[in-house]
Amino acid sequence: MLTLFQRDDCHLCDMALAELAKARVPEFESVFLDDQPALESRYGARVPVLRDERGDRELDWPFDAATVQAWLAESSL
Repeated sequence: MLTLFQRDDCHLCDMALAELAKARVPEFESVFLDDQPALESRYGARVPVLRDERGDRELDWPFDAATVQAWLAESSL
């Protein structure tokens, strides 16, 4: 399962969403940090962050479609 940690009104998050679409990422959950202190302290300075819950891995911004595809391929080895 993939999770994208992001914020409301975040232009970097919008750019990340566009790259995920280009990479044809399978379904993922969007989690917004706003009003979530625990997540804010962990991800606040790093958003957007793509997290692979099964592999316990994270991909920090900046990333492009090719980077995302390579990162996803690593988890299926």
